[in-house]
Order: sequence, then structure tokens, then C-alpha cells
Amino acid sequence: MITIIDLGISNIKSITRGFITQGFDVEIASSSEEVEKSSSLVLPGVGAFPKAVETLKKMGLFKSIVDHAAKGKPLLGVCLGMQLLFTDSDEHTKTQGLDIIPGHVMQFPADRQVPHMGWNEVVQHQKCTLFQGIPDRSDFYFVHSYYGVPDQKNDVVASTDYYSRFACAVQRENVYGVQFHPEKSQKLGLLLLCNFAMMTEY
Repeated sequence: MITIIDLGISNIKSITRGFITQGFDVEIASSSEEVEKSSSLVLPGVGAFPKAVETLKKMGLFKSIVDHAAKGKPLLGVCLGMQLLFTDSDEHTKTQGLDIIPGHVMQFPADRQVPHMGWNEVVQHQKCTLFQGIPDRSDFYFVHSYYGVPDQKNDVVASTDYYSRFACAVQRENVYGVQFHPEKSQKLGLLLLCNFAMMTEY
């Protein structure tokens, strides 16, 4: 069972449909109890980092997500969900994240148009289950104004270029993150979701 966290601040219909169309069962979670019993967890999100952290804590989900990762169970962060995996963010104010992947979230320099939006080539730097069957330098769909900078290069799975290169996919053991939206990236995006779902113990 794939459990998708609903923070009430993002549209989870597309990513839910993405898993269902590939034949996987999906459960929507909005409580710590639901997260704690999940086999495989997806943390999607749009909007501001501080608001998302505040919401996670109000809902009692912050520690539950960290505990889920610590148990070795699959966790996927998408877009803002990937950013939340990092140590902290500079968005609006310094805000502590889940600190599952050491690193920081930064805004694109002022000389670049934000949000970074549209299709971009994704360069794979190491083998990763998420990208199984996906050709290197495939295009995925992005919408974001901030990006994560991992402290350790080994955590970087793939990168893309928006006037300079940045990490767009990360992995630390059982924890994965993608800055792009696989649910909006057509056939290859659905394959990525399928690859993640196959890690789940049913």
C-alpha cells in the first residue's frame, strides 16, 4: 500500500492518480497513526517551506515521517516534499526541515526568472532504483523557485541545469527525493512512480 501524506496545502489528486493508473493501491494519510502503519510513504507538496513545516508539526506528522525513514521503509519526497527532507531552508526565514538528508534549500539567484517552470533534461549521476528503465538525459517537468543543495555528493542521484547545475534527485539509503513532478512528466514520470511503488512490501 502506497501512503500519500495530505497536508491540505497541495493538490494530491494527480500523484494519487499516477500510482492508481499503474495498478497500485493508495491510501491518503493525515494523521501520525496512519503514517506510522504505512509501508511506503510519499510526501508531496507545493508552496512555502515554513508553512509546510508548520503544518507537519500541527498535524503531528513531523516526527512520524522521520521515524518512518529511520525504520528503513521507503520514503519519497516530491517537489517541496523533497526540499522538506533537507536540514533547513532559507525561504522567507531560516526554517529547520526534517533533516533526513543533510543539506540546505536555497533560492535561485536574483538574475534568474522564477519559478523555474517547464521541461528540463535530467542527467543521472549514479544508478538508482527510481530511474530503472529511464534513459539518461530524459526530460521531466519542473515548477519551483528554490532548490536543495546536499552536503554530500553521494546523495545526488541526478541533476538538471537552470543557468547552472543543481541536484534534482537525491537518495540516502531508503529515502528518495525528486524536485520535478513525476506525476506531470507523462510516461517516464509514471515509470518513476512505478519504480518507487515496487519497493513497497505488500
